[in-house]
Amino acid sequence: MSAAHPGLDELIDTVALLRAPGGCPWDADQTHESLVQYLVEESWELIDAIESGSREEMIEELGDVLYQVLFHADLAAHTDGERFDIDDVARHMTAKMVSRHPHVFGDREAETAADVVAFWDDLKADEKPHRTSVLDGIPRGMPALALAQKVLGKAEKVGVTDASALASPATEDELGRQLLGLVASARSQGLDAERALRTAVRALEDEVRGAEASRTG
Repeated sequence: MSAAHPGLDELIDTVALLRAPGGCPWDADQTHESLVQYLVEESWELIDAIESGSREEMIEELGDVLYQVLFHADLAAHTDGERFDIDDVARHMTAKMVSRHPHVFGDREAETAADVVAFWDDLKADEKPHRTSVLDGIPRGMPALALAQKVLGKAEKVGVTDASALASPATEDELGRQLLGLVASARSQGLDAERALRTAVRALEDEVRGAEASRTG
């Protein structure tokens, strides 16, 4: 199979041209920090395209996200103290995927997806020994609902469950209506659903850290 990707190479060259002297002044002025808002927006637009099931929109939105990655890499390649490019990013990711899949590239066995998930935590612990809590590494900027789901999953790993959990709806459609109803109720009472959920998540995180401390104390 050919390793050539002329379309990708052309896009990489286009990013470089736009950011080079004589290119686009706006592109040249950007920083990693100034681009964050666009990465977030493009990621959500890709999610919308995935959920809509439109092939054409997925191609477009995947391209927008890819462009963000290439933009950050080109910016780094020309920034003192960073000096890495898209090949460095790709090589690092390849090494990471090989390390995370010893059942494919090594001699470890995994017959099901559950088997893989079961030993990923061990692999991550070896890669990031500075992390002392299951909560370390969770992006704080996640939307409250996604953050809650992530923290609940981590909490289960240390035996902490949310005793306030409601009866589970049978389908995602029922769940969606239930969530929408809760947000509507909160809005009618002048409550901020996003802030309320974040506050509840922080309390759950305190429980998790307490459980971890009791295990090591």
